[in-house]
Amino acid sequence: VQLQASGGGLVQAGGSLRLSCTASGRTLNTYVMGWFRQAPGKERESVAAITWSGSSTYNGDSVKGRFTISRDTAKNTVYLQMNNLKPEDTALYLCAARRAADLNYDYWGQGTQVTVSS
Repeated sequence: VQLQASGGGLVQAGGSLRLSCTASGRTLNTYVMGWFRQAPGKERESVAAITWSGSSTYNGDSVKGRFTISRDTAKNTVYLQMNNLKPEDTALYLCAARRAADLNYDYWGQGTQVTVSS
């Protein structure tokens, strides 16, 4: 599975961005797609996840009510809609994929930088 993330950029606090992660290489019917972020000096944080069927989603506590994960199966793309962005959301955002039966994410994209100015 190859993952290509895009959509990052510089935005003011309170603004919005939508990240995209397009997958290729195999069908993803039995996969879970996740978004992670990593800020300098901090551990990688799980932001959101979704089963490819769309039947189950997860949002980290720090983004609940502000971020929404979704997917478009026809486009093989997972989105992360980020609203009401805060300076502490500044990080490199990475998309990842794992088989639903696995615990660890096996496939990672290159990441897209999100910077939120105050």
